[in-house]
Amino acid sequence: MPSGKRGFFEKNTTVLDAARSLGVDLDSVCGGRAICGRCQIEVSEGKFAKLAISSNKKNITPISESEKKYSKRKHLSQDRRLGCQSKIINDIVIDVPPDSQLHQQLVRKEFEATDITINPITRLYYLNLENIKSDELHKNTKKTITDLLKKDWSLKNIKFVSLSDKKIVQLINNSKGCTVAIRNDSELIAVWPNLKENIYGAAIDIGSTTIAINLCNLKDGSIVSNQGSMNPQIRFGEDLMSRVSYCMQNPGSATELTATVRKAINDLIRKACEDTGLMLDDILEITIVGNPVMHHLFLGFDPIPLGVAPFHLKTNKALYLKASELDIKINSQAAIYVLPCLAGHVGADAAAVILAEKPYNQEAMNLIVDVGTNAEIIVGNNQKILAASSPTGPAFEGAQINSGQRAAPGAIERVRINPKNFEAKFKVIGSDLWSNHPEFNNSIKTIGISGICGSGIIEAVAEMYLSGIINEDGLINDPKKLKTDRVINNGRTFSYVLNKGTPDIIITQNDIRAIQLAKAALYAGAKLLMDKLNIKQIDKIRFAGAFGSHIDVKYAMILGMIPDCIIEHVSSAGNAASTGARMALLDTLSRHEIQEETLKIEKIETAVEKKFQEYFVNAMAIPHKSDDFLELNKIVTLPEKMPAAKLKRRKRR
Repeated sequence: MPSGKRGFFEKNTTVLDAARSLGVDLDSVCGGRAICGRCQIEVSEGKFAKLAISSNKKNITPISESEKKYSKRKHLSQDRRLGCQSKIINDIVIDVPPDSQLHQQLVRKEFEATDITINPITRLYYLNLENIKSDELHKNTKKTITDLLKKDWSLKNIKFVSLSDKKIVQLINNSKGCTVAIRNDSELIAVWPNLKENIYGAAIDIGSTTIAINLCNLKDGSIVSNQGSMNPQIRFGEDLMSRVSYCMQNPGSATELTATVRKAINDLIRKACEDTGLMLDDILEITIVGNPVMHHLFLGFDPIPLGVAPFHLKTNKALYLKASELDIKINSQAAIYVLPCLAGHVGADAAAVILAEKPYNQEAMNLIVDVGTNAEIIVGNNQKILAASSPTGPAFEGAQINSGQRAAPGAIERVRINPKNFEAKFKVIGSDLWSNHPEFNNSIKTIGISGICGSGIIEAVAEMYLSGIINEDGLINDPKKLKTDRVINNGRTFSYVLNKGTPDIIITQNDIRAIQLAKAALYAGAKLLMDKLNIKQIDKIRFAGAFGSHIDVKYAMILGMIPDCIIEHVSSAGNAASTGARMALLDTLSRHEIQEETLKIEKIETAVEKKFQEYFVNAMAIPHKSDDFLELNKIVTLPEKMPAAKLKRRKRR
């Protein structure tokens, strides 16, 4: 149990041996010597009518001396036994707890889509050397180890990677046993004296703005440390294309950008090890995801072809490389797996999102958007999937906005506007109180009000539309008509004063236009893919990425960032790219899965599609010039659309 597998065995067969012969996932790295404690089992007692047997703890041998010694070293609860020491003497029903399962399911946080199977490409195996003579080990080191691996673990034809006999003997250092790391059931890559229970891997998401690392225990999938930092390449350009332009204008400068991002990754890994007390040598696996430009710059590929049509990738295949080849300072035999890019502007991060969300296994029509300076858009289901990118620019990240800033303490992140008097209230990052609360000023004494971030500007523009401050074309109405001092003259246009004070936070006409351009690019990309699939309705929408997790989906739809959909079916996928990177780190089969699925995905280049411009122009209106939002209208009363003649007159002013 819980596999439901059953069999007949000779009396005194150990539970571990019985489990292995049945193909049951019961973990063990010490070869059944009561050292590692991973093969813990529980006996299910009672009558099992379906199996026609009675099960009792007396039907296995009593607790052995080895188990008693183990329990003194590491607590073994009363209801558990070690499978390697428990011998079957009569009918028995065995339960394998989740923490003893070899391919255990790691239950992920609420925002994550599916469970992660723990089935890493690199595993640890313990070899008992007590019966091996010292001179035999010195003379035939590799043969001795390969014979033990075959005898104890049924591993055959093992190759030794960059480890000489002399080096292995030095590492074992007259120990009674040793632990070896085997990659892909074929390569011995590391040796330690005695029993080593844990090795680690890092799942790394290289974004254009930030770099995030999850350091994971490869045994149970747990995250032991997560680290993040700004991507230091920002000094070469705020967004992707500006970095490509920098490389174009400064021949040979790509190597500098490559060195910069690799150093940042080494710094984060070192920090993670310092925080956890681990050694760099303990890290044997890394997975990498990132957009195509970040992917190419990390690998040392020329990024310039990604800056000009037809946006050629160096490769669209997954890559296996040695960490030492990429100057990543961890175990010298560590491997780096880089997920595949899909197209010139749809990267390995999109592949990771697809792996995490698995639209290819669903009947529902999915729209997945990873909002960034270059939004990645995926539409499809188990029949067909299309992918594209759309140039949304940095407005959603607070750039190109008058009072805009990145999400940080003091930034306005939530906005509400009273439609009767046009007064505003807001929340800032770092305080749970609305600005009209009596204690609000006290709550922000240490952080103040510094600007407005992406989620704040989205809500501000949407609320301005709902309250009638702007029309569907995004134009701010004349303050004389609105009769409010919140709307002020600003040169030849008007602006809205969101915060009166220190500092004044003002939403300008140019701010609204920047948001319209960004949201229109996103909507047009999704519309284009829907058109290609000949569908009119999306069943489920997922916002991926760190920014997507902070968006209020209702306001995203009011603004017209995404097509109409049942609001309960629109949600955040969290940082799905990091989740996908972690899945590829912890589960070998996930690597094969995403490589296979990405080859089936049809890539669409929005830049060369004739209809994209038409869809873009129509999507500039709030929420849209012609598309209906029937589901949105069920939860929000949208303003009536102005007649086309009136809109034209407003534009001519």
